[in-house]
Amino acid sequence: MKKILTAYSKNGFGLKNHIVMAPMTRSRAINNIPNDLMTTYYGQRTGAGLIITEGTAPTPEALGYARIPGIFNDAQIEGWKKITARVHQDGTKIFLQLMHTGRIGHKDNLSEGTLWGASDIKAAGQIYTDTAGMQDHSDPVALTTAGVKNIIEGYVSAAKNAIKAGFDGVELHAANGYLLEQFLNPNVNDRTDEYGGSITNRARLTVEVTEKVAGAIGREKVGIRFSPFSALGDLQAYDPDEVQETYTYLAKAMNGLDIQYIHISANPAIPQETFDAIRANFLSTIILCNGLTAETAESKLNEGFADIVAFGRSFLSNPDFVSRIEKNALLHPVDFTTLYTPGEKGYTDYPTLQ
Repeated sequence: MKKILTAYSKNGFGLKNHIVMAPMTRSRAINNIPNDLMTTYYGQRTGAGLIITEGTAPTPEALGYARIPGIFNDAQIEGWKKITARVHQDGTKIFLQLMHTGRIGHKDNLSEGTLWGASDIKAAGQIYTDTAGMQDHSDPVALTTAGVKNIIEGYVSAAKNAIKAGFDGVELHAANGYLLEQFLNPNVNDRTDEYGGSITNRARLTVEVTEKVAGAIGREKVGIRFSPFSALGDLQAYDPDEVQETYTYLAKAMNGLDIQYIHISANPAIPQETFDAIRANFLSTIILCNGLTAETAESKLNEGFADIVAFGRSFLSNPDFVSRIEKNALLHPVDFTTLYTPGEKGYTDYPTLQ
């Protein structure tokens, strides 16, 4: 049998297979509340050993995108409870991805609060709003040092809410140009306090959030996502040696905190030495994601970096993706026009083999 289909176990973390459904924003949470349509969507995809949810706002000012869910009020907790209960029926674990979008957002998408950033450097490009379609990103307001501490507490409160909602754990989104990665990147972070300047200082927010969340809900319930060398979110490249040093430092820090996993969102710019440094310095589970097929994923599992592998688009358009791997069946293509539209079209209506 293919390794990808066999049960996985490491450091007390057990899954029914080596397959993870990657986090994917789908913009179906009307009024930012998880709903029955989302319960159907996640319930259709429980072939995965682990599901990581779409990026979810820990606090109101983290809602950078239209119709993304939150985990900061009672209605949201109750909505998520239905989803976790449905997923658990099939023996699948589910982690909630906590995503603070920082400067990647628009004020029209916020239910309340301010668009915060590591600094006041506005992101290039545009973002969709239900009020006026595509608009330039709003101007961010630089967090004060006290404001950074409030952000940390927001993550802690959200993580506790996630456990109330029945999640097996949370994934901290420190990738793809969102707030935690904004602090890591010197092109965006021009701070002069303890959260800016050196690699240690720029990584401080990520480390402190992870430490505080792990302390609140248990380190075995915490994962984190990184995307070294990514330029998403108008981050722009910086010195490769500094990037390498940053993620080596973070891997060591995460290992010291003994969290459950690191999830790497791969891209072609990541050199092998960065993968090697992360693997050498982090002893628990590593998830590899991006651009994998069932065949290439099997190879990656046997190469030694990745313990388990994550798939995004394959799950998006193939609710029964795992069954298709088992049967070597063809995959259904993605309808890119309905990725972020409200409603079931292109969301829960993809065909299965049956």
